Amino acid sequence: MATVRNLVIDQGTSYSITITVSDANGNTLNLDGYSVSGQMRKSYGAISYVPFTTVINLPSTDGEITISLDPDQTSALRAGRYVYDIEIVDMDEKVTRVLEGIVTITPEVTR
Repeated sequence: MATVRNLVIDQGTSYSITITVSDANGNTLNLDGYSVSGQMRKSYGAISYVPFTTVINLPSTDGEITISLDPDQTSALRAGRYVYDIEIVDMDEKVTRVLEGIVTITPEVTR
């Protein structure tokens, strides 16, 4: 089951968080051989999306993933609420959702 974490991102800024992925027993997951991806959409049924930049941090045995958006990406977003999730894929192509939630984009004043 994915961890639920709601995010607040300021429009027009850089955004980055690092999470540690754990297995069902709470042990840090070794992410060697895994890939990671994530997307944000206005609603679950929306066709268009914003991809997060996702990285498995080294050493992969530490189970850390960093997700980020650059200022150009956050500037292009309308203020409001979005949904997102982050998934990992192992060497056997098993997909696991590790993080999900609501993203609130706060409006930018300075441009």
